[in-house]
Amino acid sequence: MTRTLDRFAPALAGLLLVAGSATAETELTVYTAIEAEDLPKYAARFNATHPDIRIRWVRDSTGIVTAKLLAEKDNPQADVVWGLAASSLLLLKAEGMLEPYAPKGLEKLDRRFRDEADPPYWVGMDAWEAAICFNTVEAAKAGLPQPRRWRDLLDPVYRGHVVMPNPASSGTGFLSVSAWLQLFGEEEGWKFMDQLHENIAYYTHSGSKPCKDAASGEVPVGISFTYRAARAKADGAPIEVVLPEEGIGWEMEAAAIVAGTDNPEAARTLLDWAISEDAMRMYNEGYAVIAIPSLAKPVPHYPTDVLARMIDNDFAWAAQNRERILAEWSRRYEAKSEPKR
Repeated sequence: MTRTLDRFAPALAGLLLVAGSATAETELTVYTAIEAEDLPKYAARFNATHPDIRIRWVRDSTGIVTAKLLAEKDNPQADVVWGLAASSLLLLKAEGMLEPYAPKGLEKLDRRFRDEADPPYWVGMDAWEAAICFNTVEAAKAGLPQPRRWRDLLDPVYRGHVVMPNPASSGTGFLSVSAWLQLFGEEEGWKFMDQLHENIAYYTHSGSKPCKDAASGEVPVGISFTYRAARAKADGAPIEVVLPEEGIGWEMEAAAIVAGTDNPEAARTLLDWAISEDAMRMYNEGYAVIAIPSLAKPVPHYPTDVLARMIDNDFAWAAQNRERILAEWSRRYEAKSEPKR
């Protein structure tokens, strides 16, 4: 009997090793608004150095993810937020829902790309900026001039030809609305949106969909963001990426640990990696503005003057006034929104 057991000892040891590895693997539930097609790449790059941590993505548009997190305040389901608007994370911080943590390499970040607390409650990854996706082929058919300014879109010639995101569900929609209120002042900002509404064909629940619709020729003009516009142009769509002269709203994609996570060590490991140089180079494959500016390289079809066009964005004001702004926007314009899925 002893000899029989000895004969199977190597196999038993192997089975124990496999079982031990399986037991050691940690699953992190990660809430995100990162573009869906990029999620496999993000997980694979992280797992290249941390194969023992498996990511379970929960992905939706910024507004929907933010609302989900707030609804789960008393019973958190997420371990980490990786790729959500900084203004949303400021809101979660105010609700006591984030765990402060100073990730490794924090000192390398541009000061704008981190929470002001020490240790910070969130850290920035990259920026996405508002842009107009202008389909030159469809515009020519409709006799539409290429806009240079936001106010150009108020011309009745654009009536029924413009699509933009609903700010209640889309971070891109909210950063645009917030920017117009900051750029023009609240009274003039709402007047601008009243006039723009006359030309809107419909509001989407995704920040990228207006550009996708413009790229496919469904509409000539989509108010979206630079990353999506540059990608559409790279894919061969007849898109011009327009950054309006008055200035453009922008947001940071940011990361944070959800307070009360059952996996704090793995969550900290993910946050360390999320602001690492490897991660920054990955973000820079699609986004021109990243949290470690010295690592940034030009992105194909991305406007070179994007930094000069970005407004001096008051993220704290946007977070504090979010509920009021969204209520007013919905009261005025919700009737043209696409049905929610």
